[in-house]
Amino acid sequence: MKIHYLGHSAFEIITEDSKKILIDPFLVCVPNYKPENITDIFVTHGHGDHLGSSIDISAKTGAPITAVFELANYCARKGASTIDMGLGSWKDYSWGRAILVPAFHSSSTPEGQYAGSPCGIIMEIEGKTIYHAGDTCLNSEMKVIGEVYQPDIVMLPIGGKYTMDIEHSVIAAKWLQAAVVIPMHYNTFDAISTDVDDFKSQIRDLGKIPAVIPIDGEF
Repeated sequence: MKIHYLGHSAFEIITEDSKKILIDPFLVCVPNYKPENITDIFVTHGHGDHLGSSIDISAKTGAPITAVFELANYCARKGASTIDMGLGSWKDYSWGRAILVPAFHSSSTPEGQYAGSPCGIIMEIEGKTIYHAGDTCLNSEMKVIGEVYQPDIVMLPIGGKYTMDIEHSVIAAKWLQAAVVIPMHYNTFDAISTDVDDFKSQIRDLGKIPAVIPIDGEF
């Protein structure tokens, strides 16, 4: 399995049998990226910097967008293929399975419509458990996620203002106990500028691998 960081909160996961999964494909940081042969798309909430190019990619590739009920319906009305889900139950996919879990944020479409509950995503792929926290503050659900799902790799926002900052993301990393911690949602805009090297240092002090991968880089 390969994980590519596409900037902001966007990731591409490629399985050993070449299935491609996109998460929150807001692709302004990788203008030359070509979303081809996509298997599945996941969107954590309706804000434009997470919904990104999901609808266009789905319409062009046929890859379904998995999202909470209200957001999935919005995407379907725009011409996307969709899989609607609620929080709290597993769904099987050709590459493994996934579950949506709580995130503490807000969610609306680009037109300002209610887009359902924001969420995080847990995926089981090739014997590894990945947790993408979405946009969220620090919250006690992360203790439950650490205990019940025992993620191997976590993707945590660190930019502050709209999500956790470094201080709170480090606490989340302690609770989640994952071996690998990947920061996201930072330095895309001035409002979420932060010192990723500080985060990297604090995560290293926890004895964990700080996977600060370059944009369009590979882990």
